[in-house]
Amino acid sequence: MKSSTQFRTIVLSDIHLGTAGSKAKEVTEFLQNYSCQKLILNGDIIDGWQLKQYGTWKKKHTAFFKTVLKQIVHYDTKVVYLRGNHDDFLDQVMPLKVGKNFSIRKDYTLVSGTRTFYVTHGDVFDSITSQMKWLAYLGDIGYTFLLWVNKFYNQYRAWRGLPYYSLSQQVKSRIKQAVSYISDYEQKLTELARARNCDGVICGHIHQPALHEFDGITYMNSGDWVESLSALVEDHDGNWSLLYYTADLADDDTEKKVQKKIAKEARQILKNDPSLLRTD
Repeated sequence: MKSSTQFRTIVLSDIHLGTAGSKAKEVTEFLQNYSCQKLILNGDIIDGWQLKQYGTWKKKHTAFFKTVLKQIVHYDTKVVYLRGNHDDFLDQVMPLKVGKNFSIRKDYTLVSGTRTFYVTHGDVFDSITSQMKWLAYLGDIGYTFLLWVNKFYNQYRAWRGLPYYSLSQQVKSRIKQAVSYISDYEQKLTELARARNCDGVICGHIHQPALHEFDGITYMNSGDWVESLSALVEDHDGNWSLLYYTADLADDDTEKKVQKKIAKEARQILKNDPSLLRTD
């Protein structure tokens, strides 16, 4: 992964900053390695639900927004923050525009080459979230507990020399398959895109990265930064793809830090003993 790579658009969703399960460090490293003209933060970036109860805001969560600001400053990146169900506290301020590069909105229409995409977090079609919020809170507690169990289960698997296994994703996947949740969700979102005369829809919410055609409409889901660690990216020719975080990013970042440290130490040595520069 090269830091010189630049995309036209990057879409991130479901980072859930403020929770123990959020991969804040990883998503920050991702943004430090990829630049873009437009960054869409598609909902559930900050987890207001858990912050009200038992969540904790840490320096690594603040670091993410500092990296977003650096994108604005260094690349003139336009940032569009769309409200999700976990950051519904934004209802009190949106729509909001700060300068020419940052805005908070409910939804967004993105022009991509000759195509248009309707961008929404996706919770508008989740009847449990929109109509029975108390049940959604209960489900959120259960999911958080499942992530906690998953953490210790994988520590045991690592001790046994076994690869990582997402217990929480498997349980969630089987439940949603039983009620055809994902299929219904995709159909509803693509129907909305068609009703808005768009060629496709970009969403998040269900933590299931995807990119495929659905009844002639392009369906794209950016996934999440709790389990999938994925993002949607658009190149300068209008081509879309899913990009996943890998250990390569962390390795590259570590290598850069080591190189800077070595260079700093070398400058200090030469400063203390300039005679080392002599060639005679």
